[in-house]
Amino acid sequence: MAMTLSGGCVCGAIRYESSADPVMSVNCYCRDCQRATGSAMAPVILVPKSALRLLKGEPKYYTVKADSGNEVSRGFCTNCGSPMFSLLSGMPDVIAIKASSLDDPSVFKPTLNVFVASAPPWAPVSPDIPAFAKMPG
Repeated sequence: MAMTLSGGCVCGAIRYESSADPVMSVNCYCRDCQRATGSAMAPVILVPKSALRLLKGEPKYYTVKADSGNEVSRGFCTNCGSPMFSLLSGMPDVIAIKASSLDDPSVFKPTLNVFVASAPPWAPVSPDIPAFAKMPG
């Protein structure tokens, strides 16, 4: 049976649900993710785009050229500013859900650390999972 994930933004204007097992779970330490989250990294769960349903509200997306050279569009709530999703041009069939937006963030089980070359020296990087200087390709 597929995993069901649900979540939303801080103010409740956006709610979502995903009914698919994650494609992967990643801690991304790229500079763009650091700036977008205000933290050392972005913990994200990638799911098939077709499995995500918006139950309430619509995020606004802002697109930048990522460290990988591809485009990344980050979705956030226009009311409270909560980061919610990322769309990756290099992986067009998936959507990345920010783990902090999950109703139960304990379901996030990272399997990769990526862009650790950009990790700040004070940032914890789990030695228990594979780490890559960039995105493995």
